[in-house]
Amino acid sequence: MTTPIRNNEGFLEDASTWSEDVAREIAADDGIELGRNHWEIIEFLRIFYKEHEISPPSNRLFVKAVKEALGEEKGNSIYLMQLFPGTPAKTACRIAGLPRPTNCL
Repeated sequence: MTTPIRNNEGFLEDASTWSEDVAREIAADDGIELGRNHWEIIEFLRIFYKEHEISPPSNRLFVKAVKEALGEEKGNSIYLMQLFPGTPAKTACRIAGLPRPTNCL
């Protein structure tokens, strides 16, 4: 598999080059092995992006959106940080092949 072109932060230059294999490769670069819980969040993000044409703009709004869609158990920052260490919104969006959230450092 040829890795699609990514920018200096690891985000895809062309979102149409995303696939589940690409997601696994990006996640592996972050030391993350994708499991069922990761895929649930990735799927949620891709649907969110399709509906709103924007990545969740901050971790706070990311957590809130996950909470509204998937419930309190998954819509909390500790759960999301365990799945996507560092800045969960930024890490999860990068793996999901979405643009960098606007307010994430």
